Amino acid sequence: MNVAKQDYYEVLNVSREASEQELKAAYRKLAMQYHPDRNPGDAAAEERFKQCSEAYQVLSDADKRAAYDRFGHAGVGAAGAAGNPFAGAQDIGDIFGDIFGEMFAGSGGQRRGSRAQRGRDLRFDQTIDFIDAVFGKEVEVSVKRMEPCGDCSGSGTRSAKGPQTCQQCAGRGQVRYQQGFFSVARTCSVCGGTGQLIIDPCPACKGDGRVERLHTIQVSIPAGVEEGTRIRYGGGGDAGRFGGAAGDLYIVLSVRPHDYFERDGNDLHCVVPISFTQAALGDEISIATLEGDVKMKIPEGTQSGKEFRLRSKGVPYLNERGRGDLIVEIAVQTPKRLTREQRELLRQLGESVMVENTPTSRSLFAKVKEIFS
Repeated sequence: MNVAKQDYYEVLNVSREASEQELKAAYRKLAMQYHPDRNPGDAAAEERFKQCSEAYQVLSDADKRAAYDRFGHAGVGAAGAAGNPFAGAQDIGDIFGDIFGEMFAGSGGQRRGSRAQRGRDLRFDQTIDFIDAVFGKEVEVSVKRMEPCGDCSGSGTRSAKGPQTCQQCAGRGQVRYQQGFFSVARTCSVCGGTGQLIIDPCPACKGDGRVERLHTIQVSIPAGVEEGTRIRYGGGGDAGRFGGAAGDLYIVLSVRPHDYFERDGNDLHCVVPISFTQAALGDEISIATLEGDVKMKIPEGTQSGKEFRLRSKGVPYLNERGRGDLIVEIAVQTPKRLTREQRELLRQLGESVMVENTPTSRSLFAKVKEIFS
């Protein structure tokens, strides 16, 4: 007794106008639901999976679908399809590969591997003086990098035929493995994912298509850079293989400390010592800046720790207009060695200028500054 076969569209729960994507989505859902690995020992689920695989094998093929729409099961040789219920195994692998492809940027798809490979990014550490970080400078940098081989023009082979298609992956660059009901694509171990093999390698580059050379470039360091600043040179890294894009070169800066200037953002800080007399009577002193000495007035009664701000004497803003300030902290020096005459004079001064030694509270700013210093 012959049992009538169920309509393929009904098997997949789609309409006769269903698109290729709708068919694939329906099959993926049903295949995951009824796959034998998920339903061990369930004969009904296995039979349902066979029906779904058979239906999708027919409807996913444009010619077979057209024949089925016109003649039904007779038009596609139903007996033959039924005789191989897992004929759609490759298709289900592709569908589950699409799931992983969405998660891992297409690693599970059937896209052919591109032979072209992007070159590596390179890093070069460059130490510069403090003054060069402030005002900028042109420096010469020599970097070892991979460049296209001149003997083989980057092909990696000296044969006129060029590279040959890898037989292991059929030029795809990937090999598929079945793991349960998942189909996993992995990089071909024979060709390394290029899809091609160098049979007659170039002696100069040994088949790599590139050779290492010392490359010298002029690096323009802009004004206002600081420790750890990265300067990127697009295409300055290793050349790509087989026509691939070159990597980038990153110059990472390290700045030598200054003898007495300290940097805080775009401001500079320094400590200038003055005498007790200068602090008490006031004076005009010479202050060293990055661009030479300038005059600065010390008011009468200046206390140790007092800060003065010299506008626009700091570090230029990187790629912007304007500069930070130079902040000068005054340190009143107490003389350690005095003559007898100097001691007597100071004693007389002390008797005329009395200071009450009453404790006072420190400001919050001073407390915070002390903690961080």
